[in-house]
Amino acid sequence: MAHADVQTRLREVRGDWVRLRTLIVLRWMAIGGQIAALVAAPLFQLHLPMGLCSLVVGASVTANLAFMFVYPANKRLTETEVMLMLLFDLGQLILLLSVTGGTTNPFSLLILAPVTIAASALDLRAALIVAGSAVALVTVIAFVNLPLTRVNGAEFQMPMLFRFGLWLSLVIAIVFMGLYSRRVATEIGAMSNALFATQLALSREQKLTDLGGVVAAAAHELGTPLATIKLVSAEMMAALEGQSELQEDARLIYGQADRCRDILRAMGRSGKDDLQVKQAPFAAVVQEAAEPHLHRGKLVVFAVPDGSQPMILRRPEVIHGLRNLVQNAVDFARMRVWVDLEWTDRSITVRIIDDGSGFPAPLIGRIGDPFVRLRKAPLQSSLRPEYEGMGLGLFIAKTLLERTGADLTFANAADPFLLPGERPERCGAVVEVTWPRSALLAPPDMVQGENLPNQG
Repeated sequence: MAHADVQTRLREVRGDWVRLRTLIVLRWMAIGGQIAALVAAPLFQLHLPMGLCSLVVGASVTANLAFMFVYPANKRLTETEVMLMLLFDLGQLILLLSVTGGTTNPFSLLILAPVTIAASALDLRAALIVAGSAVALVTVIAFVNLPLTRVNGAEFQMPMLFRFGLWLSLVIAIVFMGLYSRRVATEIGAMSNALFATQLALSREQKLTDLGGVVAAAAHELGTPLATIKLVSAEMMAALEGQSELQEDARLIYGQADRCRDILRAMGRSGKDDLQVKQAPFAAVVQEAAEPHLHRGKLVVFAVPDGSQPMILRRPEVIHGLRNLVQNAVDFARMRVWVDLEWTDRSITVRIIDDGSGFPAPLIGRIGDPFVRLRKAPLQSSLRPEYEGMGLGLFIAKTLLERTGADLTFANAADPFLLPGERPERCGAVVEVTWPRSALLAPPDMVQGENLPNQG
């Protein structure tokens, strides 16, 4: 499946992920904590401007009640709406802190909450707006605020150096927590999207396999009715001797029945070739996986050892995964791709090698991760202009093959710093796929496919 098609599907299913109810519940928790802090202040001999504090907390309560009564409980917010909600919460908290000591208030750490949520749930632009607003507002209240006072009127005085240190620590915490949350959320999102793309690819391969069985079955089942039509039309031609027009119609029916028989026979053969049997020789499965890329201007050479081949299950994961690996090799090969097959009493191995420039050395350890550029830009633009270079194909292949029990290794066949004349023939990327023999072998008592030959 093309990378652009996958991205389109991902955008279609992404939708709006954050529920309004989630943010309302979080805000009620924050309101409860703020009220508890205000009630407990006299116990610590603190004098707070209760009128201003009540006004700020009341604004948050009013907003929450309005959202609860105006919108349904299952409403999901757009990214812009989530950003505005977080900015409101940030502003409300900043106002409350500004009348209770500013950054000297120990609860100023709660400023990190909306920043962390924004970095995890919003796109980069919206997250930067929330984080930038937090830094700006923290800077304001660090130096412009109503100081904390005790009930006897004494103010808490803090040296300028400590006030500056508190401000700096909050700014660093906002930046660090924002970047940390953003990084983790981005990796989780990329993995989620790539796994969804893998499911799409596997579903497509399974549908193609099922379609082959349907075609073969239809060709077989329609054989008998077509034979009946031919027999009746032949009898009609004999009975209509001397009635040229009607006899010509009967002859046309007979000829069209023959044509339908030929079409269904071809479709049945194609269906059987696609579905084949539920088990097949190892080399046949690998060649079937590579077949769509055998006529794209690059020579694909198969190396199959002599001797009896293992009979393996024709699993869609194996076929689609190997097909993606061969496609990647053909895309970046200069002239030739080698597909080496090996098997022992314990393992079965496919090794795919091309004569291209190979994988970039710094990325070899990350190959198989989604949305990682895998080949160099000049080669990418000249040999594969349509390639978007995000590593999704190799991720899909790796994920599907690992589901079947395979281990994959990625390497380069030659030192990338060798001069062109010093490079061996097999000088490009090497992908080795190894299964335990028991993971692929078909059960010895397994019957072959149920398709029967057409009886036309």
